[in-house]
Amino acid sequence: MRDQIVLPLEEPTASGGRSLTVRRSVRVRRLALRVHLDERIDVVVPRGVLMSSIKAFVTRHQDWLVRKRTVRTARVVTEPFPPAEIPLSGLQERYRVHLAGGRGRLRVERRGVVLSLRGALNEATISSARRTLLTWLTTHSREALEVRLQQIAFRWGFKYHSLQLRRQRTRWGSCSSRGVISLNVCAVFQEPEVLDYLLVHELVHTRYMNHSAAYWGAVAEMCPDWKRLDRELSQGWKRIPPWVFA
Repeated sequence: MRDQIVLPLEEPTASGGRSLTVRRSVRVRRLALRVHLDERIDVVVPRGVLMSSIKAFVTRHQDWLVRKRTVRTARVVTEPFPPAEIPLSGLQERYRVHLAGGRGRLRVERRGVVLSLRGALNEATISSARRTLLTWLTTHSREALEVRLQQIAFRWGFKYHSLQLRRQRTRWGSCSSRGVISLNVCAVFQEPEVLDYLLVHELVHTRYMNHSAAYWGAVAEMCPDWKRLDRELSQGWKRIPPWVFA
């Protein structure tokens, strides 16, 4: 469920308004604010929290919102595209981006740890270059994540129907009642143990479609340190390179 509320900010966001999106979730246990690179602001709240409490929460954190928006804007400006490197921490891989130049459509060629971006790159083709890198990221990550998911599922006796990869701004993953697991491709930018926790989190949902005591008990059996890993995953948005959502 999503609502809109008025922000108590003196200046509008980059999108031109003073509103933020309220997202209610059964997964969260406390209110949280998220500022995206394009200055969109979300407040994630547990079910049942009154709108008056949400507005009071936003008001209390007004100064923090202003500082965070300033930092995010500066980060986009100071990190040019294409990136010099693409660190896929979750896969324990790091790639150097080489601008190979040339003519024709933009394409990525991988040679070891070097990604050669070939084709005409200029202001008119920047968007195309970004889409090209995102396509490579998704294709490359899918194979690695599928292998890792299968390994964990086999080890703990889980079965799932299939894996989908998405690029989302507010969710790390989900599991449908049919056993279809959806993962945010940005999870590959997290630390390996945090990535594994996410895979465990979704696999356990193939048995428990809720966050009951039994669900968390199963998660704890597989990830004894799940509370710390869950906190790190919640803060993991700052590990995503700006170009991914530019």
